[in-house]
Amino acid sequence: MVKVNATCIGCGACVVVCPASFEMGSDGKAHAKESSDCAEAAKNVCPVNAIEL
Repeated sequence: MVKVNATCIGCGACVVVCPASFEMGSDGKAHAKESSDCAEAAKNVCPVNAIEL
């Protein structure tokens, strides 16, 4: 299961690295869609460690 926690700053790095698992919401923050092979890479690029796997 993939989750984006409240520390998200909306930088969009996870969406660029892994659009299969993340999308930007209307609130300007990233939201998880579903787990995929690239979710770990997205977690690694998150500058505020907002992604939980």
